[in-house]
Amino acid sequence: MSGAVKYRSKAIVELMEMPATEHDDTWLKDALQQAVMLELATLPPYLCGLWSIQEADSGSDVFETIHEIVFDEMSHMGLVCNMVTTIGEMPRIADSDLVPKYPGPLPGGVQPDLTVSLTGLSKQALDMYSRIERPDDPVVEERETHTSIGAFYTAILEAFRSQPELIRGTRQLTKIMAGAHGQGNNVTPLRSLADVEAALQVIKEQGEGTAVSPENPFPGAAGELAHFYSFREIFHGRKLIRVSDDPPRFDFQGDEIPMPQTLPMGTVPAGGWVEGGVPVSAAMQQDLTAFNRHYSSLLRFLERAWRAEQPATATQMLNRAVGEMFNMQGPAQALMATPLPGGSGMTYGPEFLYVEEDP
Repeated sequence: MSGAVKYRSKAIVELMEMPATEHDDTWLKDALQQAVMLELATLPPYLCGLWSIQEADSGSDVFETIHEIVFDEMSHMGLVCNMVTTIGEMPRIADSDLVPKYPGPLPGGVQPDLTVSLTGLSKQALDMYSRIERPDDPVVEERETHTSIGAFYTAILEAFRSQPELIRGTRQLTKIMAGAHGQGNNVTPLRSLADVEAALQVIKEQGEGTAVSPENPFPGAAGELAHFYSFREIFHGRKLIRVSDDPPRFDFQGDEIPMPQTLPMGTVPAGGWVEGGVPVSAAMQQDLTAFNRHYSSLLRFLERAWRAEQPATATQMLNRAVGEMFNMQGPAQALMATPLPGGSGMTYGPEFLYVEEDP
């Protein structure tokens, strides 16, 4: 168990129902903690999709796109953690009561009719990814009526704008996210309202695009799409192109995007394979245990990074967290190469279960 002080914060849907006049420092503290878990919740399903792509297609456009999106989401989580600490709080990451569980809803009740699962890359998985990232007003396809992640971040921005004095610039970490999708998404210190505004713009527009364009608007990212549209391109198997200028209209009528060869990872049942009644060999249990320990260590190192008193210690913790990310891939792909019993043709995969640190 981490040393974080545990308390039950309001869900995102509850926070969004509160009038703006009540978006005080307590509201912001709860909202940012929910945002940390929301960003964390996207990483396991996206990583399962990425790792399920077979080595022969590891250089494909689809692989590179999902790889870049994973780096984006890591940087978004880092920026939100900097928002937590800039107002004098500590992010709670390594907490068994808060860590997202699969299959299950997104943290905080965003998109309440969406169940997020751990499974290999497929059309169904891509539809799930794009529903996670769906904007309020997409430039293609229909909008949804539930609270979006972007709308939630807009409310956080307005809370910061109404209380800029909360920004203290404490415990700010920096991380260069090499190979990430576009520019402007490194983890940077947030010491002013302008810094916070820029960070929230990165998070929103890399995920959703803008109200008039599906593209990532940041310098050096010309032609790169926001996450929602990147996932929809792969889902439709066609590039998104502008089909008219007046009014601007986009459609999936561009070049073909072939699906890569994938390992057919099945859907992890609630509580993991054993809890779900699926037989697991001793060798496979070693891979499952190794993966869950690396994942749990990653979360602990992240939490310790933002709690560190010295910058050198914080950097060391961040680097160790990145190392654990790489350590997770080997056992994950070993599991994905092992068929499930029953002749379904599907395979095992990582569980992303949080386990407490050994005493």
